[in-house]
Amino acid sequence: MLFSSTVFLFLFLPIVCALYLLVRKELKDYVLLLASIFFYAWGEPRYVAVMLLTIIINYVGALWVANLNSKKKAWGFTLLLGEHTKLNCSCSAAKLALFLTILGDLIFLFYFKYFNFFVENINELFGGHIDFIKVIMPIGISFYTFQAISYVVDVYREEVEPQKNIYKLALYITLFPQLVAGPIVKYHDVADQIEHRTVDFEKVAYGVKRFIVGLAKKVLLANTLGAVADKVFTQPIDQLDCMTTWLGAICYTFQIYYDFSGYSDMAIGLGSIFGFKFLENFTYPYISKSISEYWRRWHISMGSWFRDYLFLPLQRALSLSKTYSKLSHRLGRRKINILLTAIALLVTWFLIGFWHGAGWSFVVYGLYNGFFIFLEIITGWNRDRKSFAGRAMQHLYTLFVVVLGFVIFRSDTMDYAWHYLLTMFGAERGEPIYHLIYYVDRIEIIALIVGAICSAPLCSKMLEVEGRSQLRIAAVNLWLLALFILSAASIAASTYNPFIYFRF
Repeated sequence: MLFSSTVFLFLFLPIVCALYLLVRKELKDYVLLLASIFFYAWGEPRYVAVMLLTIIINYVGALWVANLNSKKKAWGFTLLLGEHTKLNCSCSAAKLALFLTILGDLIFLFYFKYFNFFVENINELFGGHIDFIKVIMPIGISFYTFQAISYVVDVYREEVEPQKNIYKLALYITLFPQLVAGPIVKYHDVADQIEHRTVDFEKVAYGVKRFIVGLAKKVLLANTLGAVADKVFTQPIDQLDCMTTWLGAICYTFQIYYDFSGYSDMAIGLGSIFGFKFLENFTYPYISKSISEYWRRWHISMGSWFRDYLFLPLQRALSLSKTYSKLSHRLGRRKINILLTAIALLVTWFLIGFWHGAGWSFVVYGLYNGFFIFLEIITGWNRDRKSFAGRAMQHLYTLFVVVLGFVIFRSDTMDYAWHYLLTMFGAERGEPIYHLIYYVDRIEIIALIVGAICSAPLCSKMLEVEGRSQLRIAAVNLWLLALFILSAASIAASTYNPFIYFRF
């Protein structure tokens, strides 16, 4: 069920809100939990069991980890490497429990998201003909799996107490505003809110306004520009010219931003209606002056998840190894730190790319971004320039890298991406069947201009006018009402309503 669908807007959401606001406080969690399961089952009834198994695995796993943490037991074994060589391995029992719980989560994720990819590549690499039934990926499995992992890791780190009420843990993992496309909410950020939260007029009013802004982003901008991008990217590459490829790339760059940030706005708004405060997921990434800054502003919940649960622990583990100590004496501490950072970035960005999808173009997209981040670290390019010209150059460089990166991201194969990029720079020239006017009309040109303007924080304080004049409050409310009417009319009139991140 899409947030930008008539069923959700005019049936599901009003019923759930009415029930939630009317029932007694002790029943509110159960209303949300049942609504969330129903919401997921609407689109994926077969895979509700997978999500419920994930909840059970992490509920039991976290209690197991917490119990072993309190006892501080150790587990170990001796590995024979040769006749006279032994390797003694040991770790805490809690760490082993954590590993097994996360392994259970990742088995589900691997099977449903990556099984087809690996079998197809094995067949192609070895010329085999392994017959298999293609696995259909459950919607949102990447998001709720990462949330489950964050919960059990937080328990292991003793940042939170294990949730003894399985229904409350289920609410955290299944909460429908962020269930199928994020933001990825870490357990330590909402643990207190699950136990204690309040619903008042201000939160509900802000949530409704934030939801409308997200809906307008999605329906009026992302869908309009997405139609242009789809026209371009579905054409054979030999039927595109330089101007058309740039048009498609730029439209897709704005489509994916307004599609995903719009969905995040709607999720944050819905969370506020039900008393939750979710952290921001996008903070105007297209004003960034480096790729490092861009990824601090783009899909913040995913970036912070990989930083907290992969990059920093991996960097720490590498720095504590005996190899680090030996190499630091030979190469110097600065050089070895750069090397360790490169290794940690390589692993992290490989997995970030692979997290986005089971395809080589996603892997290359991740490594592409990791390369530029590493380059900025060692050259100091990510430092702010004092001069206007320097800042402008940084900004143009960032937009250039981002747009080219999204060509890789959007392409189904690396071969298509390569030829598309060559066409963008005139190294290849196709014979277009359609002129540029075929791809855009006045509405789409207006959407492109509005999209470019709204990607900067010119109206970032629009919803925060409560303490100001009544006239400004009324103007904002009327503007939001107009946006909602336009969005609803667009939904009713059009059958084109994709959501990019559903496939991740």
